[in-house]
Amino acid sequence: MRREELRKLVDGTSDPAFVVDGEGVLVAWNEPSQQLFGVTAEQAIGKSCRSIVHGTDECGSVCSNHCIVQQAISKHRPLRNFDLEVPTIRGLQWCNISVLIVEVDGSREPHAIHIVRPGDVRKRLEMVMCDFVVNKTGLPADQAAAMIASRIAARASDLSDRESEILRHLARGGTTRSIADELHISRTTVNNHVQHIQRKLDAHTRLEAIRRAEHAQLI
Repeated sequence: MRREELRKLVDGTSDPAFVVDGEGVLVAWNEPSQQLFGVTAEQAIGKSCRSIVHGTDECGSVCSNHCIVQQAISKHRPLRNFDLEVPTIRGLQWCNISVLIVEVDGSREPHAIHIVRPGDVRKRLEMVMCDFVVNKTGLPADQAAAMIASRIAARASDLSDRESEILRHLARGGTTRSIADELHISRTTVNNHVQHIQRKLDAHTRLEAIRRAEHAQLI
């Protein structure tokens, strides 16, 4: 598909929609997106997606230098839809995001069409249900949220089998030394895997990586 055809496709969509290239730069931004975000196409196109959308989920920032969605796109891996809280002209609002990966003529990396469907009422209902489950069952809030909220961006992360294994050890309270001893690998190797895990989950600390993985039901 040519980029111009891609722009026409997005412009003909009634839902807010925009296109991000392989570098994470916006190359198309339709009128419904302008009405939702309060940002014109002239202001958006050519800018990084993260600088315009500023999306967060239950675990924190999603739109960042290590965008989980961008990681999946670069590997041509289909994505499930997921929820993001984004700044709109009405304030912060929860929206459901669907991503379609498209090959574009003349581009080595695929482009991604993002279709945005505001779902603030449904998302807030999920949060009310989460509180109800916590109060009635005594489950920890993280477990209740995982039961209720099924669309987490972190599910798009591409953890290797070894990274998933180390993440499970971390979640059980494992230290670098204990994990290294258990898996018969060096501490340096453990730390390297942890750094890769944090980057893929867009987490700044081990605890944040564990929390994001638990919400996404990766562990």
